[in-house]
Amino acid sequence: MVCWLHERLAAKEQLEWLEAQVAAGHFASIDEALAVAVADLKALSEDDLAWAKPYVEKARASIARGDVISGRSSFAA
Repeated sequence: MVCWLHERLAAKEQLEWLEAQVAAGHFASIDEALAVAVADLKALSEDDLAWAKPYVEKARASIARGDVISGRSSFAA
């Protein structure tokens, strides 16, 4: 079955890219590739980034203690 969404892709390049991904074996079909893309976008839009809160708090505490280095020195080799 051909997904109706194939005909609605904004650019020919999008369909060509999807076809190449299927040909490379990354997806079994264009339908599967589109389903994965929608699932990924849905997950991103629903992520409230609560998992990052402990890392941000730890970084803020380090900054408050003065436990920092300059960006310039962090890239110096």
